[in-house]
Amino acid sequence: MAAEVMAGPELGSDAERDLEFISAAKKRGKRKRKMETGAAGMEAEDPPANKRPEFPAISGHQLDGKDEIRKVAVPAHRYTPLKENWLKIFTPIVEHLQLQVRFNLKTRNVEIKTCKDTQDISALTKASDFVKAFVLGFQVEDALALVRLDDLFLETFDITDVKPLKGDHLSRAIGRIAGKGGKTKFTIENVTRTRIVLADSKVHILGSFQNIKMARTAICNLILGSPPSKVYGNIRAVASRAAERF
Repeated sequence: MAAEVMAGPELGSDAERDLEFISAAKKRGKRKRKMETGAAGMEAEDPPANKRPEFPAISGHQLDGKDEIRKVAVPAHRYTPLKENWLKIFTPIVEHLQLQVRFNLKTRNVEIKTCKDTQDISALTKASDFVKAFVLGFQVEDALALVRLDDLFLETFDITDVKPLKGDHLSRAIGRIAGKGGKTKFTIENVTRTRIVLADSKVHILGSFQNIKMARTAICNLILGSPPSKVYGNIRAVASRAAERF
């Protein structure tokens, strides 16, 4: 009897422990199912759309009640091209961007001004970039892309900023960039989809940000002495990777 009395509590304690273990396992299972259902519900919900804020365009007349004006200086060697192409420059600025433009003979500046008909204040920046690109030496058709597209930029740098060159060394660097009959410059333009103007030791590049970066890297390599064939291979490889990415 004593042995039976001793065995009773031990069996009871084991059973209690088993019940506690089962109840704890059930609680964990319920918690896990809740977490899974919650995660599934989160996945089922549509992710919040990241919408960019849209603000109504401000006309030039509404901006503090004053008309804004931009001036683009014209160097002497661009007077004649500006006069010959004035109608091509005048038409898109006035008809499409709805701005006022004139050439000031005293100050030798192209002055662009907003008016009450201006729909978007960013049109003033587009028009000034368009005129500036033409003044730097780009063709009117190429510079007009700055008016039609939003993601085009102008970049200018000096060859001596890449490497301090003087005399014949600077002339040879300019020759490497241009190539025989302009072949190297045309190849870089076609591969990177940019437009390049060489004006003395200045290099002007027109294009999108990524394309300007590729063209600038190729031109810098030519300035530093890389052979054109190696530069061609590098820019073609970079351009093909960019095309696959997009």
